[in-house]
Amino acid sequence: MAGGEFELIARHFSAFGRGPGVVLGVGDDAAVLSIPDGCELVTSVDTLVEGAHFPEDAFPEDIGYRCVAVAASDLAAMGAGPLATTLALTLPEADDFWLHAFSEGIGQACSAFHLPLVGGDTTRGPRTITVQVFGVIERGRAVRRGGARPGDSVWVSGTPGDAAAGLAVLQSRWQPEPDHGEYLLARYYRPTPRLALGAQLPGIASAAVDVSDGLLQDLGHIAAASGCAIEIQADQLPMSAALQSHPDRQQQLAWALSGGDDYELCITLPQSCHPPEGFTRIGTVQAGEGIVCDGAARLEQAGYTHF
Repeated sequence: MAGGEFELIARHFSAFGRGPGVVLGVGDDAAVLSIPDGCELVTSVDTLVEGAHFPEDAFPEDIGYRCVAVAASDLAAMGAGPLATTLALTLPEADDFWLHAFSEGIGQACSAFHLPLVGGDTTRGPRTITVQVFGVIERGRAVRRGGARPGDSVWVSGTPGDAAAGLAVLQSRWQPEPDHGEYLLARYYRPTPRLALGAQLPGIASAAVDVSDGLLQDLGHIAAASGCAIEIQADQLPMSAALQSHPDRQQQLAWALSGGDDYELCITLPQSCHPPEGFTRIGTVQAGEGIVCDGAARLEQAGYTHF
């Protein structure tokens, strides 16, 4: 790569490594992080491939922001607070203009989500971005997928379906009015990991998952891990005005139920608990297995799959 790997890292990424939990960041063989007493480390990794997870002509700044936001959403689902992140970047060439814009997006997201960039790697190949995030949570308090029980209520944050509608706009499959189009594109390119909401879930939520592959599919993960069934009511799904501006109600529902890429949180709550502000009730947990929507069993939850 032009200028060498270490010069590239120093020029574009070394400024994003400072944070309260960082003892040693970019520039050594490994990073050193400080974990508060009584806490556990929570970590997750996401890989985004050009053409599969973002369009080839996407703005580099948006790609950079999105790849950190996507990874941070997994911390939110566990109820963890952000600590640090690493970045592994594979590029076909060392395009300085692309890297500058990409690093701007990385820096914006690292700042917004309090995730200092403490290390990573660069190599040559098809454009692929891997982000690993690290968080902390009080020992034994991580919210898991397997805790839902019959009688629990089911809730979702935000307005699922917006990102799928934004992708339709991006691919010229729908042309809403300009304000709605801009909103939906922003929801696709600049998702908001619900870290503040997630931090309120330990001790309240019996189970949680982030909505990355589609609401039905991700709820299916909770149902399978918990050994129960989940029934949701489509007419209770919260939808944005932009999504509802689509003339076909069935298309609205398809995006909200199966679209993915929203990075909202879906949680279950015992009857004695109330959700933080920002959640909408959409269903209940029942004995049995699988997902039921409006009384009809969904044996196959449509959504994104890699293979």
